Amino acid sequence: MLATGDWRLLSLVSFATSSMGDLVIRAAEAVAVAFTVAGIGYYLVALWSARNFLKYVPAPDGFTPPVTILKPLRGADPEMYEAFRSQCLQDYPEYELIFGVSNRAEPAVELVERLMRDFPGRAIRLAVCPEARGANTKVSNLAYMAGLARHQYLIVSDSDIRVAPDYLRRVLAPLGDPAVGMVTCLYRGMPHRTLGSKLEALGIETDFAPGVLVARRMEGVHFGLGSTMAFPRRALQAIGGFEAFADYLADDFELGRRIAAAGLKIRLSEIVVDHHLPEYSFRAFFRHQLRWARGIRDSRPWGYAGLVFTFGLPWAIVAWLLAKGAAWAWGLLAVTLGVRLAMAAQVTLRVLRHRESLRLFWLIPLRDLAAAAVWLASYAGHRVAWRGEEFILEKGKLRRVEAAARRRSPVAS
Repeated sequence: MLATGDWRLLSLVSFATSSMGDLVIRAAEAVAVAFTVAGIGYYLVALWSARNFLKYVPAPDGFTPPVTILKPLRGADPEMYEAFRSQCLQDYPEYELIFGVSNRAEPAVELVERLMRDFPGRAIRLAVCPEARGANTKVSNLAYMAGLARHQYLIVSDSDIRVAPDYLRRVLAPLGDPAVGMVTCLYRGMPHRTLGSKLEALGIETDFAPGVLVARRMEGVHFGLGSTMAFPRRALQAIGGFEAFADYLADDFELGRRIAAAGLKIRLSEIVVDHHLPEYSFRAFFRHQLRWARGIRDSRPWGYAGLVFTFGLPWAIVAWLLAKGAAWAWGLLAVTLGVRLAMAAQVTLRVLRHRESLRLFWLIPLRDLAAAAVWLASYAGHRVAWRGEEFILEKGKLRRVEAAARRRSPVAS
């Protein structure tokens, strides 16, 4: 039997433990609310940035220098032939297309040969790139392809990008200003029927694109986007050519960053291109996002850490859970969701002009929760999977994982 004093002591301990637990929960609740408010602020800044972009006055459509389009290829992407075909339908005086592969066994080679047959009047070449100049095969191939280019203006774009007939005229126009060293483009996510593909498209249009617009408004564009990077050869030479960053994962970011660091301006074009997405499973979607996230984490560590302030909706959900569904938490969640959807609608409807994305908006809460999970997971390791190969990231640079090590360890570790 416990004495009366013992019971009092146990009661005090129980009370203190309970009070401490309540304090921890209240503190966590306050943190979640603060981060939610920060997220709402970010959504409002993104709305403002999108409106500012809509006031952008395009450069006069009179600068049409001969240009070489460089297309590095690896594997097969959705709608690839139609993407290639759109490049051959340009209303533009003079241009050439160079497709680059590491070997002729690539499945895209057959499509390039078909393109040559279908467009015999177009200057189209297939380059088999003989040597690896770095761990990033894409950049290594680009270094070889640039040496074959006939023209002083170059465009690098991903293999799955589909463009309108006036694409070249509008993208190259700003380069008529000698102070401009690169033009890059936003892109629409064109999903297939799988959940992973739809979540990827939502991420591109309602998270990534707003982030680019905020960066443009707040600090200027100091990076490139793989959808399109147009630049004069002199800008590439000023940064040491493609070879200078042939070991980096985030090659588009590095190309833009280095051109900006050389004192040249980067313009975000008003034209938007289409990016056709694979039929990602949810696992493949998560792995793709993790690769992208770890690349950005290594390229811009402080900016990437600051993304924690942009997860307004996930933080509002956390606050609602901690508050056990209190009325004020419901109100905060409703306001956050409303502002989040307004920002997404502004960007997709007015900037990207992609009304079909509205059908996916019901998935935004799931997509935002997945984005927060990816952000956390990105700090748990340095390994990435890319185009069937595995690498270790070391300060943004790639180091291949040998086959034996791949068998011993999971990819996203």
